[in-house]
Amino acid sequence: MSQEYTLHLSKDKKIKKLIEHHGAFTLTKRKNVCIYLCASIMSQQLSTRVADVIYQRFLNLYGGKEPKPEQIIDTAPETLRAIGLSNAKTGYVQNVARFALEQGMDQRKLGKMDDEEVITYLSQIKGVGRWTVEMLLMFALGRENVFALDDLGIQNAMIALYKLDRTDKKQFREDMLHVANKWSPYRTYACMYLWRWKDNPPPLKNR
Repeated sequence: MSQEYTLHLSKDKKIKKLIEHHGAFTLTKRKNVCIYLCASIMSQQLSTRVADVIYQRFLNLYGGKEPKPEQIIDTAPETLRAIGLSNAKTGYVQNVARFALEQGMDQRKLGKMDDEEVITYLSQIKGVGRWTVEMLLMFALGRENVFALDDLGIQNAMIALYKLDRTDKKQFREDMLHVANKWSPYRTYACMYLWRWKDNPPPLKNR
């Protein structure tokens, strides 16, 4: 598979150079989608180092293991705030756990949906936006053709590499999509190379 996507993406000379420098990437599926989403919310607007500390404190509340949704719901909000979560993030994490318990978000259920259906489904949760679900699609569900249009790292890399201009926001988005369409059906991998271009991968890639 790696050879297949690298051959396709190498048609783009800019991506080809990144492939030659960084080698091939692999995508993995995570069994516990709920915890990935909780961790993603915890990490928002924080450095990777701080996010890692808070996530470890979170696990320590449950004996160092990934908790079940029921355990998260049963945890007192002040206990979650005490590990460094804001009031808003505390509510969002418990929203995710409640949704997982009541509606379901396991690999089997989400595996029957296409990317846009997963985004629509999980964006119902207060505190979960499109970008967060796109990261989940890539790094928890292993989807190969996701393009994170609103990711600042991707935008900055494409401005630099493809000489795009963000003055006109609508035109900028169209220009990004025009370039990215050539990477299909492997746009996730292209995003991974663009993040590596400035060594700026999104958080949670190893969780």
